[in-house]
Amino acid sequence: MKVVCVALLKRFPHSLGRAVPGIVALMFSAHAIAAFEFFSINDNAAIMYDAPSLKAVKLYVASRNLPVEAVVKVEGWVKIRDSEGTLAWVEEKVLSEQRYVIVTVPLAEVYHTANVNSALVFKAQQNVIMELLEPAENGWVRVRHPDGQQGYVRTNQVWGT
Repeated sequence: MKVVCVALLKRFPHSLGRAVPGIVALMFSAHAIAAFEFFSINDNAAIMYDAPSLKAVKLYVASRNLPVEAVVKVEGWVKIRDSEGTLAWVEEKVLSEQRYVIVTVPLAEVYHTANVNSALVFKAQQNVIMELLEPAENGWVRVRHPDGQQGYVRTNQVWGT
């Protein structure tokens, strides 16, 4: 990005000199919005593709509630990133705005309040998906385990916030 902008400035110093910083700001702000837009899979089995087409190569199947991060949206398709950093395309219609997080550490500790000195409610194993109940605040997020238990987990133990 920086190289492209510098090249444009060198080639068109008078006409683009004032416009390029604004263009760059718009490009970065649009990318930043997509980079933090999380969704979850709304189907029992959603097929992930290597390109935005039903004729593209099928990469894997994602299960319901898997949290994903939107990277790019194109005409009914969304390029997503999962908790492992894998990129794939999925039909936009299989995504939900309902938020979930996935445990990324061997054993995440979920507390009664957002404090390690409060009562430990339960521990969740790696790859367990939990519903996000409240947005992250001060390094904690409130979650609900599939069995109904609720509590606060540190954001560095889950992905999808």
